Amino acid sequence: MKIIENQTFDMERALYGSKDILVRNCSFDGPADGESAFKEGEDLEAAHCFFNLRYPFWHDDGLVITDSEMTELCRAALWYSNRVEITDTKMHGIKALRECSDVVIRGCDIISPEFGWSVRGIRMEDTTAVSEYFMMCSEDLQFKGVNFQGKYSFQYIKNAVFENCVFNTKDAFWHGEHITVKDSVIKGEYLAWYSNGLTLVNCKIIGTQPFCYCKSLKLINCEMIDTDLAFEKSEVEAVITTKVDSIKNPLSGQIQVPDVGEIIMDDEKAEGEVVICGQIKDNCRMCSCA
Repeated sequence: MKIIENQTFDMERALYGSKDILVRNCSFDGPADGESAFKEGEDLEAAHCFFNLRYPFWHDDGLVITDSEMTELCRAALWYSNRVEITDTKMHGIKALRECSDVVIRGCDIISPEFGWSVRGIRMEDTTAVSEYFMMCSEDLQFKGVNFQGKYSFQYIKNAVFENCVFNTKDAFWHGEHITVKDSVIKGEYLAWYSNGLTLVNCKIIGTQPFCYCKSLKLINCEMIDTDLAFEKSEVEAVITTKVDSIKNPLSGQIQVPDVGEIIMDDEKAEGEVVICGQIKDNCRMCSCA
């Protein structure tokens, strides 16, 4: 492996087409303001580097980035790349990850609107993220220990598992398919509308009007705090362990809940059943009153 270290690059395509190289303690910055430093590379490693220029990693295959920084000026840092691993790195440029596959992100700090669009196969662990339209249209996601803040997250995603995460977000999981969320906290408005195959286990859900127009929705031992007008027009099977402020017109299925402020059933097509948990103790094996 060729090693390049302690240098500064600012020219266009500074290391274009490189293969099997380690770049260490280098800066990509300067008056020439060049783009696409590592474009079309293969088996690249970047350690302790500073990226202040646009489009550094496009069309790369085999990329490891550790303990580095991508500034706000490092726009669209990783596009169309495969076999990517990023650890302990700041990713602060807009649109930092798009159209990539087989990606691992660990211990990173992400501040990047429109992050992670159309990614296929991503594992993210112990990472914080601030974004809008986070991970839109991506598939095969595995998130663990991720703390996210922003809007319109995880829209149109498919095949995802989230564990021990905290999401403070609006409009999360809209149109998502085949998603499982475990032991997590989700705070926001209008959660998971139009989703299909969403399952939440031991989660805390906070915010107005969650779970409307859903198909194949399941909640298992979940808390719902400040949730009103929930489950409208949804196919749902739910065991809730806290009071729900109001439930409106569930389309089908059964919702088991210890208490509910208001049940609104003013749509003749709404056939979902709301069961106050204290009335069905013999059948309510999964909830706290069993």
